Amino acid sequence: MKNLWFRKVLGGLSFTSALFIFQACYGTPQDMEPDMQLEGKVVSRASGLPVTGIKVTLEGVNLVDTTNQNGEFSIFTNFANSYKLIFEDVDSTLNGAYLRYDTIISGDNDYAFVNVLLDNR
Repeated sequence: MKNLWFRKVLGGLSFTSALFIFQACYGTPQDMEPDMQLEGKVVSRASGLPVTGIKVTLEGVNLVDTTNQNGEFSIFTNFANSYKLIFEDVDSTLNGAYLRYDTIISGDNDYAFVNVLLDNR
C-alpha cells in the first residue's frame, strides 16, 4: 500500500515536471499579429489646457481609455487600415461639458499620435 502511494506521488511530480520543462523550452503562445499603438493628447480649444477624464473609444473593438491629468491617452490594438476614435466627455460636471468628437486615423505604420482640440458646448 505504501509503495502504491509513493508511486502515484512520484508519477504526478514527474508529469508536472515534464509540463514545466516543456513550457520553459517552448514558451507560451505568442501573439503573432501586427499591433498598433494609438496615443494622443486632448486639449480644450478655448483655453489650450489639457482635458482630464475624456473617454476615448476605439470603435469596432470597444477598447476604451480615459485621458489622464495631462490630457494624454494610449490604446494598444491589432493593426488595421484605419481606426475610428470617439472622444466623449462622460463627466461633464468636472470638465465643463465638451462636445463629442470623432476622427479617423489611417494605419500606415505601428504608431500614431493624435492631437485633439475639443470644443465646449
